[in-house]
Order: sequence, then C-alpha cells, then structure tokens
Amino acid sequence: MMESYEQTITDADIKTFAGLSGDNNPVHMSEEYAENSRFKKRIAHGLLSASFFSALFGTKLPGYGCVYVSQNLNFKRPVYLGDTVKATVEIIKIDKEKSRVFFKTLCRVSGKIVIDGHAEIFIP
Repeated sequence: MMESYEQTITDADIKTFAGLSGDNNPVHMSEEYAENSRFKKRIAHGLLSASFFSALFGTKLPGYGCVYVSQNLNFKRPVYLGDTVKATVEIIKIDKEKSRVFFKTLCRVSGKIVIDGHAEIFIP
C-alpha cells in the first residue's frame, strides 16, 4: 500500500516554518546570503518537506490516531522555492503483535529523490 501528497513550496511556507521551528538560517531566509552559498538561491528547510510524511500518516495511511515511533531521513538534494515536492509513503512491513507499521518514505522533486528514509508508526 502506498499514498502520496504534493505541495509547491512558497516563500510563505518557508517563513511560517522558520517561525514555528525557530530555524532562521539565512540560507532559507535571505536571497543575498543564499546567492553566495553553494545553493546559489534560497532553499527550503529539509524538515519542511519531511513534514509531509506526517500529513500522510495522520490522514491517509495508516490514518487518524496513529503515532510516530521513529523516522530516519537522508537529504539528497535541496528543495527550492517554487519546487513541487511529492512525498510518498509505502508499507514495507506490518507487526500486528506490536501494533506497528513500517514504511519506506521518499520525497521527490521533478522525479528526483530529495529525501529518502524509513518510518515506524504505532497503530492504536
């Protein structure tokens, strides 16, 4: 089983995430600073894109009431303003005795992997 969610990253998304997380790193917030970075323009917070996994787990698969147990993430490429991130979660194992479901997690932009990882979710 697999589910996906897509969202295009906006300036407002980055500013809101910075306000919520306290991460005001200038590579996210300042065009001037980012122009002189290795990225050459502003990038989104990695955890902003990764947060789309939580949206999927809590609303689609497995759905309401589930709780994160763990998540590992590998950040492969930057996400820029205007990029459309497609987050996908896929069940790879179910442990009925412990009420746990294990997932492969991926974020892609234009078909290229920007984040990969695995998650463990508790099912009430």
